[in-house]
Amino acid sequence: MANSSQARKRARQNTQRREANHSMRSMMRTYIKRVYSAIESNDKEAAKSAYESAVSAIDKNAKRGLHHKNKASRLKSRMNARIRAMS
Repeated sequence: MANSSQARKRARQNTQRREANHSMRSMMRTYIKRVYSAIESNDKEAAKSAYESAVSAIDKNAKRGLHHKNKASRLKSRMNARIRAMS
């Protein structure tokens, strides 16, 4: 356990940040799953709208440092390629 007041505060901050990061990461995964489920059901319009919301979540997480910008780009590129291949 932390002994100094500074260390106790850092422990509290780390807990709060870890929980927030977990929530944001989980939210992003949910958006990605919605895109892939729309692709599986061959609903191109639903896939496009789900893709737009997923891109927003992915970019926000990349900006915050939860994911590397190249990973964010890779995720978006793969989803977009599958949507374009639907037609």
